[in-house]
Amino acid sequence: MNNTYPFVLQELPYSYEALSPVLGSETLHFHHDKHMNAYVGNLNQALEPCTDFHGFSLNKILTKLDELPQSAQTAVRNNGGGVYNHQLYFSTLTAPNAGTKPSAALQAAIDRDFGGVEQMIVKLKQAAVGRFGSGWAYVVSDAEGVLSICSTPNQDVPDLTKFAPLMTVDVWEHAYYLDYQNRRPDYFDAFVSIINWDAVSRNYDERSFSF
Repeated sequence: MNNTYPFVLQELPYSYEALSPVLGSETLHFHHDKHMNAYVGNLNQALEPCTDFHGFSLNKILTKLDELPQSAQTAVRNNGGGVYNHQLYFSTLTAPNAGTKPSAALQAAIDRDFGGVEQMIVKLKQAAVGRFGSGWAYVVSDAEGVLSICSTPNQDVPDLTKFAPLMTVDVWEHAYYLDYQNRRPDYFDAFVSIINWDAVSRNYDERSFSF
């Protein structure tokens, strides 16, 4: 997340067919190539006149929204959040049942803060399925490594000055409608099998609050 303006669409770290049958290639083409790409373009357009922010990482921009010109704040909040959330989402997925698992450090934190992976998944599902309308559910860590679950509407992100998001579930309908129609619980249950625990563990090990 340390790239700066002008932001670019990051390629998927796997093929468009890699997540099938959980998420089909058509879903990934639409979701990544069209939806996420639109957020990148709109973010750059909104930031173009804000030259003081061109050297800032996306994390830093999202923690300093109130310092942007007022005319740009809403567009940067919506589109910057869209880029941030989608980068996190796509980067923590892998082929179904790929055999990844939490690192020892992450597993210890999960056991301490949730009572195990299954209990954490239950809480994450409650946040994802319970989010009214469009939004996201996250597993986040504070600076001390304590884990929690949170949810945001639309393209909002958690408070990045206090929490490092480790993984997220996209519950906008465009993320799953072609494969699951309106069955968000079914999408979540399948989503669990494509979590890339290696990537989530790296996010835990590398969590940082200096932008």
